[in-house]
Amino acid sequence: MRVRKAVLPAAGFGTRFLPASKAVPKEMMPLVDRPIIQYAVEEAVASGIEQIIIVIASGSSAIEEHFDSHPALERWLEDHGDIETLRTMRRISEIGTIAFVHQKEQLGLGHAVLMAKELVGDEPFAVLLSDDVILNPGGKPVTQQLIDQYHAHRGSIIALQRVPRDDVSRYGIVSALHGEGRLVEIGDMVEKPSVEAAPSDLAVFGRYVLTPKVFDKLETTQRGAGGEIQLTDALRALTREQPVFGYRFEGVRHDAGTRLGWLKANVALALESDLADEVRGYLRGLDLRD
Repeated sequence: MRVRKAVLPAAGFGTRFLPASKAVPKEMMPLVDRPIIQYAVEEAVASGIEQIIIVIASGSSAIEEHFDSHPALERWLEDHGDIETLRTMRRISEIGTIAFVHQKEQLGLGHAVLMAKELVGDEPFAVLLSDDVILNPGGKPVTQQLIDQYHAHRGSIIALQRVPRDDVSRYGIVSALHGEGRLVEIGDMVEKPSVEAAPSDLAVFGRYVLTPKVFDKLETTQRGAGGEIQLTDALRALTREQPVFGYRFEGVRHDAGTRLGWLKANVALALESDLADEVRGYLRGLDLRD
């Protein structure tokens, strides 16, 4: 069965960005010229996804409004002859089929994914965490890479990359049963282990292609740290019933989930945009001495 649907959780409080995220979801904070979440939506569409399901907090409308049309603004742009911007705005509202699910309580990533069960149905689906902005210029989007692996192996696929050993405590780390090339079969996963306890240096990043069986596991997963339902716990349970694979994707990941990561991502993406020359000139002129 083809992977046609993608779930994008976007209902968190964004506490790392407070007070900026008090009224505006962190997924709507800009990276150069578009909000963080738009990069994930565009990646999903470029990977052949036909329906995008965004899980948002109750009472939060900014993401819905962003992907909706804005007739008054479009008329204003047309009247003022800004046709290029008009086309950009229209592309956003025409990007694809987007449905919204409201998460009434913030009970963790696993719970957010579970909220999409009825819309996903009994078919494989992708999950994209927009905090991880992963670009692969000139190559396949990461979600497409995982979909290809799903079709080849008919098992859930998790995006992996190697990280420095000293950084393993910042990530979910997998234990590999065996591997071939970029693909490994996962035996277990540990969330933010100590350097000494980490089973490998293969870290989980925010892209998944999952079988619908994961919903059964999420429904029976007990609340873990912080009273939340953890996706990692459900995936660990899934490995005991069917193969779960990890794939070391091709691409560059930008961490937009922390203040420092978001700042770095803005600089990196600006250097790949039409602002590159001006940004380089500005950076060269900075006095970086202590």
